[in-house]
Amino acid sequence: MKTNEGGLDRVLRVIVGLGVLSLAFVGPHTAWGYLGLIPLLTGVVGFCPLYAILGVNTCGVRKG
Repeated sequence: MKTNEGGLDRVLRVIVGLGVLSLAFVGPHTAWGYLGLIPLLTGVVGFCPLYAILGVNTCGVRKG
């Protein structure tokens, strides 16, 4: 798996993932909050399978 998420994308995914995941514990205590694991894990790992399928890469251009 090659990283296909840039820094800002990863930070936003972790923040959104934690926010949505908190719904399972703090807010309305709904099981839908566990969907926050998806953006949280993809943000931590740096790889999004949907981005790979669609050919999206937010890493930026690396100069070699």
